Amino acid sequence: MRIFYLFKKELLEIFRQKELLAIMFIAPLIQTIVLGYVVTTDVKNIPVEIVNLSQSKTAYRIAHRIQSSNLFNVKKISYTPDEYLTQFKKGYVKSIIIFRDKPEKGTVPVTSPEIQILMDGVDANSSLIAAGYFNGIIRKYMLDELRGYGIELPVENKTVIRYNPDLESINYMGPAIVALLLLIITMFLISSGLVREKEQQTLDTLLISRLTPMEIYLGKSIPMALLGLLEMFFGIVVVLLVFKVSLKGSIFYLLLAALIFLMAVLAYALLISTVSSTQQQALFFSWFSMVLFLLLSGLFTPVENIPRAFRWLADINPLRYFIKIIREIFLKGNGIVYFYKDLLIITAITVVVLIISLITFKRSVQA
Repeated sequence: MRIFYLFKKELLEIFRQKELLAIMFIAPLIQTIVLGYVVTTDVKNIPVEIVNLSQSKTAYRIAHRIQSSNLFNVKKISYTPDEYLTQFKKGYVKSIIIFRDKPEKGTVPVTSPEIQILMDGVDANSSLIAAGYFNGIIRKYMLDELRGYGIELPVENKTVIRYNPDLESINYMGPAIVALLLLIITMFLISSGLVREKEQQTLDTLLISRLTPMEIYLGKSIPMALLGLLEMFFGIVVVLLVFKVSLKGSIFYLLLAALIFLMAVLAYALLISTVSSTQQQALFFSWFSMVLFLLLSGLFTPVENIPRAFRWLADINPLRYFIKIIREIFLKGNGIVYFYKDLLIITAITVVVLIISLITFKRSVQA
């Protein structure tokens, strides 16, 4: 019952700050919408130059297919040699496709051109994907030509994509953005909560009351956690309605995973608040921690790409496991049987960090 009054006090402080309320509820919705459109791994509208030095019909047909594809933005078509490196240095195009006629062998006419694909390798990931697109168009043209002559390949692969058949990155990134926003809001608000009490010199008043350190921590963090859950709910609504991402799993499992993840974030936020003397320090530590959590979470790149010497940092990152869980619930519809180990790992991280935080908090109070 004693913790209820501290809980009520924190809620009153939050709702008194109207500017903070606007930031807390409006900004996350805007961020979810903006990030949903901007944070994408889709490679489209690649600026391309086509240099056709061939006289064959095949070169014109393949060039037409490239022009007709929405994956490429053909900036220029030329029929004479060009300064290719100059185009790359200016950043005018990211790829140059060159068609040349093969040298004639005797009296045999040349019917197929030689194709050279030049890529700007500054953005290695986009270059590899774009090269794959080009090779796919050329391969598809060759298969169509062979079928036109009644020739079938003896072996042909057929790829079946499950869970995200259209390979839309928003289906993959949207749920992860919701998890990221939940981390940002709760981390910043909770870490600065106790530090604000230090700066206002009201923490001593709480310490001489009947409240235990754990009750003080829970009383100040639970309101922020509830607001974080509320904002996560708004983010999920945006992902479902605006981006049309379907939720195939149980909302109950999603809520359970969010609660366990929130406990881990609360533990980290308490640790930050105990080692910070001012709100400025708390915000700095929170920002530094959030960047590490983000880069080591698998949001943009697979965790398996992280060198083994640094992978232990990803292993103690609760955001990594929560992003994995929320993606499984959204895309695969998995139940708790498939991710209970991840929940146990988050729980273990929470317990360890919380013990360290409480020990640090008690030592700082006694000092």
